[in-house]
Amino acid sequence: MLKKILIGLLVVVVGVGALAYFNRKSIILFAVTRVNRMDVGPNHPVVWQQGPATPERPLNQRPPNIIFILADDLGYNDISTFGGGVAGGRVKTPNIDRLAARSAVYTQAYSGTATCAPSRAMLMTGRYPTRTGFEFTPTPPRMGKLVTMFSNQPGSARPPVIWHEDREAELPDFAGQGLPGSEVTVAEMLKGAGYHTVHIGKWHLGGGKEFGANAQGFDESLLMANGLYLPAGDPRGVEARLDFDPIDKFLWARMQFAASFNDGPYFEPGGYLTDWWTDESLKVIEANRNRPFFLYLAHWGVHSPLQATKEDYEAVGDIKPHRLRVYAAMIRALDRSVGRIQDKLEQEGLADNTIIVFSSDNGGAGYIGLPEINQPYRGWKMTLFEGGVRVPMFVSWPGHIKPGQQISWPVSHIDLMPTLASMAGTTTPKGVIIDGVDISPLATGKGQRPADRPIFWQSAYYKSVLAGGWKLQVSDRPKETWLYDLTADPTERNNLAKARPDKVAEMRMLLDAHQVGARKPLYPFVTEGAIAVDKTAADEFKPGDEYVYWPN
Repeated sequence: MLKKILIGLLVVVVGVGALAYFNRKSIILFAVTRVNRMDVGPNHPVVWQQGPATPERPLNQRPPNIIFILADDLGYNDISTFGGGVAGGRVKTPNIDRLAARSAVYTQAYSGTATCAPSRAMLMTGRYPTRTGFEFTPTPPRMGKLVTMFSNQPGSARPPVIWHEDREAELPDFAGQGLPGSEVTVAEMLKGAGYHTVHIGKWHLGGGKEFGANAQGFDESLLMANGLYLPAGDPRGVEARLDFDPIDKFLWARMQFAASFNDGPYFEPGGYLTDWWTDESLKVIEANRNRPFFLYLAHWGVHSPLQATKEDYEAVGDIKPHRLRVYAAMIRALDRSVGRIQDKLEQEGLADNTIIVFSSDNGGAGYIGLPEINQPYRGWKMTLFEGGVRVPMFVSWPGHIKPGQQISWPVSHIDLMPTLASMAGTTTPKGVIIDGVDISPLATGKGQRPADRPIFWQSAYYKSVLAGGWKLQVSDRPKETWLYDLTADPTERNNLAKARPDKVAEMRMLLDAHQVGARKPLYPFVTEGAIAVDKTAADEFKPGDEYVYWPN
């Protein structure tokens, strides 16, 4: 009898403890939604600067306009350009495909790294974090704590998220986690060459007088001040919330529907973000049709939280699961944006004198639970496997770049700074070491072709190098080495590290040389998250599954 009573008491204690634990989570999550909430005013028109009423020079005597369309977390298999497409190819991307057909397509193109902000910094500067110190993605207060709390579930086989609470005090505030103002961006370079420079969308390189887009060379900036595509529960939209993803929980808890223009007050955007930013981009093109301009359209799509318009959700058809259907609808909106930009240039008579660059900041994220987005490549955002860093990259320039070219020479986002300088008829900043190379001769057939060079990636102790068709990855957590012959094994299935110690040693020498004189990171990483290489966050992690830790 006593034994039964004791067992009963134990069950009650465990039950109450579990309830208290999960209530604590709910309480913290509720508190997070109330911290640092922004005051967001009603929508109002954006008043863009108007260029000259008549052309300053004939179109064929002006430097080319430049439009850089950057997607966020776009998987290599999300577009139909390479024979793929969402939901087994059911959802095509005809407008992105149209741009690719008019472009040089770099078939082995890489992001600067496998997360948003450092990749964007490399894109903007042409420099590695070993020079800038901008190595980790800025994170809002308490994000590390919340993600860790929801990730580390009792009984899970997935390696735990590690949160370094003691390092939180070393972080600048969110706006201060920025690309140093001493760095020279593409926008500053082009502004100095007579371009009117405009940023629309995501920035993620800090804020304010030193780090914001306006401080970094953009004459005008329409900023994604926060990250909902529409207000939560908006009748115009359809949502997919991911119960298995701690990042998603944080985004829904903290994100608002907000914009800011030229560092002004926050206000509600004028519609679904992907469409509204495109609306505003068309206004920018029209306002600047008589002078050279640089438009950096940095889409939030298709980053989570997963939100689509009802119209797009209905248009893609009965796709399952629900989150895949919402994601497909988001891809449809992104594709529509690319089409509308191309159509506007043609309507304004600017198409023949405009360079369009299209890419993504890194590969698709495994934490949204969609297994096909990076196929045929392994890995996700937050890994240095090909799925995390191989991205689409197209460059269109009528009359200069022969359409439909496929260029297999490995290129990286760090190459865009010197390439755009060359194509715009200007030079890279004086006194600044640029790590990228001018890749325009590969597409135009003019000028000196770049010499072979290694490409590097890093996030703290997790590093990688590509050279001569070979790719090495090394990490301290887990203590592992991966070596792949990408020429024979582009999808990284056969790890040759043990079979080719000579090649490992050769590649490690490149990594070591890259670190000589390297600048320390501007601020420390505070979390280390385990990412399964071959499974999404929706899949059950089992002992023996390959994984890497991503420090940030």
